[in-house]
Amino acid sequence: MRNHDYWVYILTNKHCTTLYIGITNNIARRLNQHRRGEAESFTKRYHLNRLVWIERFRNVRDAIACEKKLKGWRRSRKMALIEQTNPRWLDLSDDWEQQPKFYDHPWPTEEMI
Repeated sequence: MRNHDYWVYILTNKHCTTLYIGITNNIARRLNQHRRGEAESFTKRYHLNRLVWIERFRNVRDAIACEKKLKGWRRSRKMALIEQTNPRWLDLSDDWEQQPKFYDHPWPTEEMI
């Protein structure tokens, strides 16, 4: 199996009231799709367009495992994960070049939260 870049990410809205966890192999394209509301979807209905957490994977199976794990977490654990690397809940895609590379560490383990 070939390795590529895969991204697990968390989006929220302006008031940080709703969270969405997704996976993609092209984060820039996927964020544009969310922001343009290209499909009738959960992210469009709740205006989820702010990237607050992101993790890069080289193996799709690892990315899928991370996504499933995060989706099983309570909201409080997801919020704690976001706040570890992004305590002000900034939109990480606002200025890609200025943001630290939060996604270059292993995906969250039980010990991290």
